[in-house]
Amino acid sequence: MPVVGIGDIVRDAPAGVGAFNVIQLEHAEAIVAGAEAAGAPVVLQISENCVRYHGALAPIAAASLAVARASSVSVAVHLDHATDRALVEEAVELGIGSVMFDASALPDEENTALTAEVAAWCRRRDVWVEAELGEIGGKDGAHAPGARTRPHEAVDYVARTGVDALAVAVGSSHAMTTRDAVLDLALIAELHAAVPVPLVLHGSSGVPDETLRAAVRRGMKKVNVATHLNRAFTRAIRDRLAADEKLVDPRKYMREARTAVAAEVTHLLGVLAG
Repeated sequence: MPVVGIGDIVRDAPAGVGAFNVIQLEHAEAIVAGAEAAGAPVVLQISENCVRYHGALAPIAAASLAVARASSVSVAVHLDHATDRALVEEAVELGIGSVMFDASALPDEENTALTAEVAAWCRRRDVWVEAELGEIGGKDGAHAPGARTRPHEAVDYVARTGVDALAVAVGSSHAMTTRDAVLDLALIAELHAAVPVPLVLHGSSGVPDETLRAAVRRGMKKVNVATHLNRAFTRAIRDRLAADEKLVDPRKYMREARTAVAAEVTHLLGVLAG
């Protein structure tokens, strides 16, 4: 199936859209397998940190795009948390159809101006742009989990930048390994009513299933998950190696990790479907 645009997936989805971070080929394969089992579209996300890990964007982008094309369900490939405009431009050149440009560490006026420039550049190339006003709680230790997006500031930011989606701070925090985050559901509903573009929840690994369902019902559209899948991946490898100390073939334990991640993706896509 041809790789689709994330805008098409978001627009056509009756509920929430799952966006899952890729670290290596096995992650991409597992995420798509999980989506196929759920019969749901999915987003493969490649973060700037992932690019740094591999030393280049092109190999992991090519692998993710290839996995997406081979899928029986709609799959979009997305560049996540890119702080470098050059990386955004490279991603677009490689065929990635959407980006999350992250200038949130800058003062608000600089964030707004730079994001508007990137959004305008992307729009001319039919590329979907996500951004955020101020950092989501917990990212790089810059904000406490109590950070909140003010609706009037969000409306102004979207109007001034022209972005297609907005990541908002509503109580989640990046890299959580426990699922006990408390979201401000009333704020999500208020933001949904005020902001004219889809809302994105970062740090969703720390959010319990019922709260994710409630967030989607109140207007959250794209839900990003990374750490939760990494926990499942790592746990499966640990268990397999502990059961057989003589095992050295990575295909045997990586297969178990891939299967574990696929199961989590299937489950979470069911949660987001309501």
